[in-house]
Amino acid sequence: MIQKLSDFILAVYVAAAGAFDSLRRDERGLSGVVVAILLILVAVLAIVGIWVFLGDWLAELWERITGQANTIT
Repeated sequence: MIQKLSDFILAVYVAAAGAFDSLRRDERGLSGVVVAILLILVAVLAIVGIWVFLGDWLAELWERITGQANTIT
C-alpha cells in the first residue's frame, strides 16, 4: 500500500514537473501572461498611489458631507 502511495506521489510530481517545464519552454503564451501580470501590478500601484495622495482629501470631503447631513436632520 505504501509503495502504491509512493508511486502515485512520484507520478504526480513527474507530471507536474513536465507541465511546468513545457510551460517554461513555450514562449508563445509566456508574453501574454507577463503582460497580464504587469497590467495587474500597474493597476494595483495606481490605486494605492491615488489612495495615498488623495486619502486625506477624501477623508476631509467625507467629513464635510456627513457634517452637512447632520446639520440638515
